[in-house]
Amino acid sequence: MQTKKIPMRMCSGCGEMKPKRELIRVVRSPQGEISLDTVGKKPGRGAYVCNNLDCLKKARKARRLERSLSCQIPDEVYNRMEEELEKGE
Repeated sequence: MQTKKIPMRMCSGCGEMKPKRELIRVVRSPQGEISLDTVGKKPGRGAYVCNNLDCLKKARKARRLERSLSCQIPDEVYNRMEEELEKGE
């Protein structure tokens, strides 16, 4: 029996490779809106962050999400993402 390959993605905050299911996807939609994608199905360019606030703060400080999504991310979007992560924990 063949074992199924687990898709791995890199966290934009800590830089660790983790299974895709453990990470939260940040998406830039074709219209340019930035949002958190908890199910991983939204259309658009994605970047991944661990499910904790520290990684999101590291990614924000180093502007890694902006680099991987190749666009500016306003502060209110980061604040909303931080609130959603706090609720989820």
